[in-house]
Amino acid sequence: MFKDVAPKPKAGGIARARKLRSAMSLPEGLLWRELRKRPGGLKFRRQHPSGAYVLDFYCADARLAVEVDGMAHGMGDNPARDEARDRWFSDAGIATLRIPARAVLDDLEAVTTLIVTEAQARLPLHHPAAPGGPPPRDELGEE
Repeated sequence: MFKDVAPKPKAGGIARARKLRSAMSLPEGLLWRELRKRPGGLKFRRQHPSGAYVLDFYCADARLAVEVDGMAHGMGDNPARDEARDRWFSDAGIATLRIPARAVLDDLEAVTTLIVTEAQARLPLHHPAAPGGPPPRDELGEE
């Protein structure tokens, strides 16, 4: 497991995330039911507080946020706010994958496959060596 690079939540973020966990929308609940099974060996968190925001789902190893967007995300100033939020997370090294709520309801399996594929593509090829740790072993496993 890699060090979590998600910014720490601001004051009140954890309490807000707890409330959101108990009031998930139907698409979020259906998707959580699949993601909690650790598809592809990936661990996801739901309603993860980070900075001034709460991410719908977050995979720390892949540094991937998954947002389930309902119709309200396309109205008013919400697209601009979503863009600013995505840019803020991108600056912190976290990619955002936005999934329409309708897609979750229409084809949950395809959405889960897409999320796992995106997350696995973001995983590093190997775990970085610990600072000051031993050198890598040679081909036969000997030092």
